[in-house]
Amino acid sequence: MNQKVIRIGITAFVLAAAFGGLMYFSLREDTEYYKHVEEVMASPAQWEGKPLQLHGYVVPGSIYRARNDSLEWKFKVESKGSSVDASYHGVVPDTFKDQAEVVLRGKLTASGFDVMPNGVMAKCPSKYDPKPGVTQRSSN
Repeated sequence: MNQKVIRIGITAFVLAAAFGGLMYFSLREDTEYYKHVEEVMASPAQWEGKPLQLHGYVVPGSIYRARNDSLEWKFKVESKGSSVDASYHGVVPDTFKDQAEVVLRGKLTASGFDVMPNGVMAKCPSKYDPKPGVTQRSSN
């Protein structure tokens, strides 16, 4: 074999191995699954302890503070008939209220879903809908 072909082959192998190793070690710990409540609660043992982004809707009447003088929140999130208890410590967004669509970042535990700091993203659909009779402008 030609020595030039051998050098190119070795170089390509080293680059591919380095790239593969970099991808493996970079994504291994930072992988975060995006799941709906019903998907997770169908087999909770499979998802327990894994980093998740959990999508659902706040159950009406379920939001309360663990203590009046703290920022510890307890609430339920549901989707398609499945629900899970959630706990969060911190300031919640203004749009966080009953029936709000939420995405929570955290981990599923035996006691429910523990939301990480700054892990509550809430949306109030009616706030972003156009007013009746108002036409939308095109962006062109």
